[in-house]
Amino acid sequence: EVLLRMHSVGICGSDVHYWQHGRIGDFVVKDPMVLGHEASGTVVKVGSGVTHLKPGDRVAIEPGVPREVDEFCKTGRYNLSPTIFFCATPPDDGNLCRYYKHSASYCYKLPDNVTFEEGALIEPLSVGIHACRRAGVTLGSKVFVSGSGPIGLVNVLVAKMMGAAAVVITDLSSSRLQKAKEVGADFTIQVKNETPQEVASKVESLLGCKPEITVECTGVQACIQAGIYATRSGGTLVLVGLGPEMVTVPIVNAAVREVDIRGIFRYCNT
Repeated sequence: EVLLRMHSVGICGSDVHYWQHGRIGDFVVKDPMVLGHEASGTVVKVGSGVTHLKPGDRVAIEPGVPREVDEFCKTGRYNLSPTIFFCATPPDDGNLCRYYKHSASYCYKLPDNVTFEEGALIEPLSVGIHACRRAGVTLGSKVFVSGSGPIGLVNVLVAKMMGAAAVVITDLSSSRLQKAKEVGADFTIQVKNETPQEVASKVESLLGCKPEITVECTGVQACIQAGIYATRSGGTLVLVGLGPEMVTVPIVNAAVREVDIRGIFRYCNT
């Protein structure tokens, strides 16, 4: 392990959720808990078995650390390990504190040209990397991103970096859509009171075709429906946003058109 002097910690929607509601789905806060999982800091001490880091190194922290080498770790999908430690997921404490110890293997040295703030943002960026990998974004992909919050934005960034030819993004907020334009979205749609089918047809008309890939970042039922209707037959819909446990979706529409629906849980190997 390494002991870190913390520098920058982002505030995630999940942190706010735990603070205001005391739970997210099955994860319930039963005891006092330190928040924070998007973080960077400086190494101040290293354990005797640590060779790749030394005091003074600036690092980004991957907040999910497997507690055992189970079948999920062996196949490289350690994020799915049921016993994983994850900062600020009850009952595990997060790293929004002055000093924090963490597994050295899950601390990544920052290059000199990367700031502490940027280092902390590698965590939400990783959600975009994992989502776009699961979606199969590649050179020439047409991509529809639903929702222009921070996670929608990192998906736009990553999709473009992975070679997407065109990215269209939706949101209710014009200021969020403006930011999406700034980070590389080719088209934006401000949703007002359109039906999911109407949103899907707007996406298609802007792209000139249905997108092969949809990345749904809101968790809102109507948006998931729009994602299914919008995605090209044989394409992929990745569900990133988390909303209510039960949602009504046109699953038969997806099934008969062979639209693959995939979920993601955080990230791994990013």
